[in-house]
Amino acid sequence: MVARSFQVHHNDSTYGVDYDTGDGLEVFKIQIFSLTSIPPDEQKLIGVDENRVLSDDSDLVAISEKLRLVSINEEQQEKSTAENDELLKSDEELARMLQAEEEALLFQQYAAPEDNGKFEERLRPYVSQVLMYEDLQRQEAARKTVPIEELEEKALVSLAKEGNSTPSKNEQDHAFLLQLLFWFKQSFRWVNAPPCDGCGKETVFHGMADPLPSEIRYGASRVEIYGCNFCPIGSRFPRYNDPLKLVETRSGRCGEWANCFTLYCRAFGYESRLILAFVDHVWTECFSQSLGRWMHLDPCEGVYDKPLLYESGWNKKLDYVIGIAKDGVCDVTKRYTRKWHEVISRRNIITEPALSAVLANVTKDCRRGFTSQVLSVLEDRDEKERQELESSLHSTDNASTSLPGRRSGDKEWRKSRLECGSDESCSLSGSSCPVRACVDKHVTEIHNAFLPILSQFVKEEFPKSRAVEVLETLKRILVDLKKSPFKTRRATIDSVSQSLVHQLLPSFTELLNALSMSGKADADGRFDISLAGNAVKTSLALPVALDALDDTINNLNICDNFVEDSLCLPLLKLNRIHSGSVLASGEEIPLGIATSAFDGLRTSKWEEPNGARGCWIMYKVSDNLMHELVAYEIMSANDAPERDPMDWVVEGSNDGESSWHLLDKQTSQIFDSRFQRKTFKISCQGFLSNVFRFRFLTVRDVQSTSRLQLGSIDLYSRSS
Repeated sequence: MVARSFQVHHNDSTYGVDYDTGDGLEVFKIQIFSLTSIPPDEQKLIGVDENRVLSDDSDLVAISEKLRLVSINEEQQEKSTAENDELLKSDEELARMLQAEEEALLFQQYAAPEDNGKFEERLRPYVSQVLMYEDLQRQEAARKTVPIEELEEKALVSLAKEGNSTPSKNEQDHAFLLQLLFWFKQSFRWVNAPPCDGCGKETVFHGMADPLPSEIRYGASRVEIYGCNFCPIGSRFPRYNDPLKLVETRSGRCGEWANCFTLYCRAFGYESRLILAFVDHVWTECFSQSLGRWMHLDPCEGVYDKPLLYESGWNKKLDYVIGIAKDGVCDVTKRYTRKWHEVISRRNIITEPALSAVLANVTKDCRRGFTSQVLSVLEDRDEKERQELESSLHSTDNASTSLPGRRSGDKEWRKSRLECGSDESCSLSGSSCPVRACVDKHVTEIHNAFLPILSQFVKEEFPKSRAVEVLETLKRILVDLKKSPFKTRRATIDSVSQSLVHQLLPSFTELLNALSMSGKADADGRFDISLAGNAVKTSLALPVALDALDDTINNLNICDNFVEDSLCLPLLKLNRIHSGSVLASGEEIPLGIATSAFDGLRTSKWEEPNGARGCWIMYKVSDNLMHELVAYEIMSANDAPERDPMDWVVEGSNDGESSWHLLDKQTSQIFDSRFQRKTFKISCQGFLSNVFRFRFLTVRDVQSTSRLQLGSIDLYSRSS
């Protein structure tokens, strides 16, 4: 029982309420009823600091002193009024935009010059450029630089993490394209100012120069000259246009990035466009058979399918955005704006009818010689895209997704171009996220597989040092397996380890099964480990097993007395809850999503962009099975200790989340190192739940960050 003083705000009044939390929430509501005349069943109490509704007795302990009281009846009336106002406002806004569009078109007829060929003249070089992507020599040169099998594996693993273990070819192709984008982002180098050719130090822009014959050969019509402050050599930065040369240099700015990446897309058979925005940016579109439409891909940013990035994130004032492909050109501006009435007021280079005529003329030239069957397919798709572009203008934005300012390029350069946007953290994030399924049964199986291994160590009275030595040997074997080709994964045990493996093989069998692998001895006495099932499951499980081995070795090293009684948490992690679904208050997209907290990997993390002062993550057990939570573990993430959770509450629900039971509360927790795993035992016993909620109240340094992040959460139930 805790005596607390609350300040309850309702309309224009504030009521002081002294209360003993042990009396429960219902009694508290009756006390408020005596002050406000609002019946308890019509009261909605909200913590002002946390912006969270009080739902059960435990909230009275954890919530701040400032509360806001809302009458449910009043709220419903206000909501209905607000919805009617919003509909009226929406109709008025649409009428205003249509009026503005008509006025802009009328003005354009007088402001835009007659078509004098300038627009087509600007497009024609790009039409010639995209034809280079069809050259087989260039495509082969591009493919040779790509770790194809590695990207195929990552693509299949990404699908498996979403629960798709048998993807169609279209789904595989789509996933591979995304991995190609991420790989390109990491392998290509952005050039602000090239390093000095002589000493490798920083350089300063000195001006432009004429290209050399060797530079002209690869389409460099202009060359930037940079001087060095430390030696007389400096450097040249030719702006190459031939993607073949860019495959070699792997460097440049947005023009080179988009040019080269579009070649890579064509090299792997994706229908692709080079997208030219007249506001000085270039990117790529590919037709996704999986989505049935064209998809935006920006290699400079490593972002896909976020066409409003430039208008909403970078605050660009778009005018013309043109897609250029081998089979025609298309005005795709409407895909990239929700402010068409503003955009059209800036389109004053050419009138809309003249623009349509120019694009139709260029497209006709591109398609000259195509069969009637091919032309029919292209025209059908053109019409479908035209309808899609028109409908996209009136679609509702997802307000829960925050689009970042530009991330590529020097910060001062981005500022000079006014492309930093309003998101100082430069991240793509969601203030709310969908319910995501946890594909983590393999994590539980791997943890369970350490029971027979550690039990055999204890049974045979292995000293701690010997047990660690065996686990280190096992780790080396798994590392060799991870390095081998994923479709034919195999490892042979060396002679030094053979006797050890034969001695402990029975205890290793469960771990091999969890990895979808098997081991057997050949006629020469060597021991081979190879795939025994789905190769993707092995790819999914191996990194988890390696992280689990590291954790087990660390816990074994600090174990005071390695005996049977030590075979429990944190050394042995049995009865881990798995295969549930996750919902969170927010997440980082795509690498900090909520399910990353439960995937068993150190390389991933859940990141809540606005979670420093309060956020939550909720785990719902599969099939609504009831579990008694006896312990849980939280692991710190890879970096930024200021984002570590410090205070939190763990709650359970068994009635569809209508009420929550306090299971654990922690304050002033400090993680001393990265990837540090802390174990917490649940003191209250006997409460069964099928939903668990973590409410993180603050991070380690709330003054220096708006974010919360953690490496993992693992939930352990009482054995049945």
